[in-house]
Amino acid sequence: MRTQDLNLLMIFDAIMTEGAITRAAERLAMTQPAVSNALSRMRGAWGDELFIKDGRGIQPTAFARNLWSQIQTPLSQLESAVDPVSFEPATSKRTFRIAATDTLVNMVWGPLRQIIEQQAPGINIYAIPNPNSDCDQILKDAEAELAISKYVLPSGVIRSQHLLDPKYVVVMRPDHPLAKDKLTLDDFVRAQHLLVSITGDVTGPTDQALTNLGLSRRIAMTVNDFYNVAPLLLQSDLICVAPSLVVEDHIFAGRLAVFETPVEIMATPMSLLWHKRQDVDQGLQWLRHHVVHIIQQRVAQHDARLSQCCRKGYCPETVKTMKERQRQFQCDKSNASLTVTPKKISQTNAVNKA
Repeated sequence: MRTQDLNLLMIFDAIMTEGAITRAAERLAMTQPAVSNALSRMRGAWGDELFIKDGRGIQPTAFARNLWSQIQTPLSQLESAVDPVSFEPATSKRTFRIAATDTLVNMVWGPLRQIIEQQAPGINIYAIPNPNSDCDQILKDAEAELAISKYVLPSGVIRSQHLLDPKYVVVMRPDHPLAKDKLTLDDFVRAQHLLVSITGDVTGPTDQALTNLGLSRRIAMTVNDFYNVAPLLLQSDLICVAPSLVVEDHIFAGRLAVFETPVEIMATPMSLLWHKRQDVDQGLQWLRHHVVHIIQQRVAQHDARLSQCCRKGYCPETVKTMKERQRQFQCDKSNASLTVTPKKISQTNAVNKA
């Protein structure tokens, strides 16, 4: 490969990564006209427009996306091999983008900013929206360096590190008729429920847990974010199952009564994700270390405080009884079908004989 071709690929990679010619020029320590001239050479050499204007930004063509998917990893490995520059937090001017929900931004950004001001004053941290279903694609497309998400699909190119297992609780206003010493399963099922549904679906992990016991609940109202949960609960008889971290400010301030869930609800673990091409990126290793430490320390503090104010709800004996009833119901239903079959057969034989 000619040196000129390699230089064009490096510039192309920077434009794809930054999504703008101006930011690519800053990343490469080049002038904007120099990057624009390089882009013109790319278009002539590769026979494709590569980037199309979209408002104030640019969008890559299908050819550009396909090319980038093939050169990202080799370029990263080549850069690490020929220029293994160590990361120095005190002098670094890097920008990192993290895909995270509002709750996690609220949890991480303050402590992380304090660390940056003390150790790495030149580093920028940008938050970008975090669609859980597409977080792996965000990393593959280099729209972010890190993502904090519920990640359950195995991938050969996405790395992950476990962060926390969300804890579901039941919350309601303190003077709610059910705000007693203990929340029973019967009271829980009969209550009117508020469900947080980002997708619009009106069922969740709680409903699956109840279905396993042969039970169901009434979803009386839904919202599409957790911001509206506390205001609605405080002015109604609704109750809500929610991750405790999301509503902790209201719980610890005494604005919401909190109970263990009467049934065991399996939560999807949260993980820190990144692309394998940045496994050896010392800057990202530094950032990952601090993000993981901040979240795990925060979760430990949260769990300790929650244990002091969370009232009883989950009762293994009650759940065991409900499961036994459900098994007995299924058994009786199965036996009933077996006793009907011979009768049908004997009636058919009688008709044939007649």
